[in-house]
Amino acid sequence: MQFSSIADLRAFLDDAKIQIHKVAVVDIDGVLRGKTVSREKFLSMLEEGFGFCDVVVGWDVGDVLYDNGTLSGPSTGYRDAPVTLRTESIRMVPGEPRAVLALGEFGGAYETGCSRRLLERVIHAAREMGYRARGGFEYEFFVFKETPHSIREKGYRNLTPFTPGMFGYSMLRTSVHADLMREFWEWSETLGTPLEGLHTETGPGVLEAALAHAPLGEAAERAAVFKTFTKVFFQKRDLLATFMAKWNTNLPGQSGHLHLSLEDTSGKNLFFDKERGQGTDLLEHFVAGQVQLMPELLAMVAPTINSYRRLVPGFWAPTYANFGEDNRTAAVRTILAGPKGTRAEYRIGAADANPYLVAAVALASGLYGIRHKLRATPISGDGDRDPGPGAARLARDLREATELLARSEAARELFGDAFVEFYVKTREFEVVRFERQVTDYELERYFEII
Repeated sequence: MQFSSIADLRAFLDDAKIQIHKVAVVDIDGVLRGKTVSREKFLSMLEEGFGFCDVVVGWDVGDVLYDNGTLSGPSTGYRDAPVTLRTESIRMVPGEPRAVLALGEFGGAYETGCSRRLLERVIHAAREMGYRARGGFEYEFFVFKETPHSIREKGYRNLTPFTPGMFGYSMLRTSVHADLMREFWEWSETLGTPLEGLHTETGPGVLEAALAHAPLGEAAERAAVFKTFTKVFFQKRDLLATFMAKWNTNLPGQSGHLHLSLEDTSGKNLFFDKERGQGTDLLEHFVAGQVQLMPELLAMVAPTINSYRRLVPGFWAPTYANFGEDNRTAAVRTILAGPKGTRAEYRIGAADANPYLVAAVALASGLYGIRHKLRATPISGDGDRDPGPGAARLARDLREATELLARSEAARELFGDAFVEFYVKTREFEVVRFERQVTDYELERYFEII
């Protein structure tokens, strides 16, 4: 929503009889952290900003404090971090009558840990080069006939999917559950995260939702809000949705692809040459940059231990840094769809990634390719079996990817030393936490026989 003044906003809140005012920030893992405040407090926050306990930049996705962090911890006293609310982020909250939500971003020293601010800086760099970026995310997510309690009681095993069997693009499933699909579509519209498409994917109970494209900052905001409130939608109906990258060894993982294009200030798509009816040199430079920097930036778009369970051959996810024209086995897919729809699909991102970081990486690496006039050769076949000449094999786990990011000069050039060092520490913490665990696999394999 757009408001010309606080008085204009106050009039809207009064006319809509808004009673619930929610504010939230997005942490480095893409999780919305927030609270509900009074009307006057909400308006004051919008005008003057406010403080949010800095612990949200000092702990992991499970609320465990980083033991290697510098932005937050006992040494800071868990003071308030300055936050600015963005009026354009205000949206109605479906399922909660007379409720609104506003998103904020960290300021001061805490900008280092703010993915939203990072994306804004990359978008500004694009504008300085004369480009406006547009994008749209599409997410796959599995839905189960479970609750937050039941999945824990079952130890996350033997879960009951919302629907059985492999029913990709099924008109049967979506027609049988047409009422639920319609409710979800309308929910997304009310939330301000409108959909362009919704269908079943290959796997029991899995759906894919394509969000409508928008200016890239807005597209990332929509994606972050969509992920949280999709979970809300299904849990309110005694179902449970997960955006985990790969929840089952034998099933495909869940992607979080980003479709991205560049425009000039008039809105002309700069990736399509209308006279020749083909992609432009700018598009080639852009995707070449994405391909070249993908291995060293991978930890930012595949941020969890589980992300790398998805990046294996044979499961519709890329394992090499390459691109292809309308090739879904490549890490980047160029789509020549005329003067309006031509774009690059950044396919490496999983559903578990922070959408602000995915957008920042996809755009920044593309701009890097433009600045350096990079070129890459498209693949024509299976991107796993024939990845193309010189194609780099992507990291096989988060430790390897994090080490590459820590050494990346390009990452420091694009995102700054402070951010890279902060983010690397968060991923190192994630790796160490995992490596200390004794897994079910180890117990089953070694407990008795060894």
